Amino acid sequence: MWVEVGPNRFVRWCDGFAQRHGGALAEPPRVIADDDACSGQAIELTAADGSTATCCVPFPPLVSAVLDTTAADTAAPNNLIADLAAHALTSRTIGVLLVRRGGYAVGVFEGLRLTDSKVGARHVQGRTKAGGWSQQRFARRREGQAREAYAAAADTATRILLPHTARLDALVIGGDAGALSALRSDPRLKSVWDKEIGPQLNVGDPKMADLQKAPDHFRAIRIRLVERS
Repeated sequence: MWVEVGPNRFVRWCDGFAQRHGGALAEPPRVIADDDACSGQAIELTAADGSTATCCVPFPPLVSAVLDTTAADTAAPNNLIADLAAHALTSRTIGVLLVRRGGYAVGVFEGLRLTDSKVGARHVQGRTKAGGWSQQRFARRREGQAREAYAAAADTATRILLPHTARLDALVIGGDAGALSALRSDPRLKSVWDKEIGPQLNVGDPKMADLQKAPDHFRAIRIRLVERS
């Protein structure tokens, strides 16, 4: 099971995890340098009953003075957990690109503040059950509308994100694979795509509300929870 925990709640969540599963951690947290599920670095907590919580490090790598998990210092586990929370809370400049066939939302965040943004929508017809030539004409029209929508999204991403590229700590994306692939092919955005990190945000047709809520997700610590009953 996967859960998302905001950085302000992370230390309390870890305390609760230990209490719910035997009252304490069974061993100091283990640093996983290259966790596939997290697409990077993770911290694994093991509770007394064998339950585990693999905590993905957002914007890796984690810079911490407590990375030797074999140390005997009993304060080390709490320090590492607190360091991960502080790391997630660090103010960063983040570009956000959300795009689907029906629209796009592009923005730049300075910490939690949305400093530049643009949201747009384009009409792209849905699928039809018609057959024969009508279906082929409809499909060509729909493909043309989609190309126009992606071109508008790429133009906006170029205008909003490109001037900030040198300052961006990361690019966070979301949407559907076809739309994102179309924007990846735009040579103007190559330097922006070089900043991409995972995971992708899960959004419908992007709205301003989705853009404004993006920090709730890209700053969250994703946790893979395996509970022993």
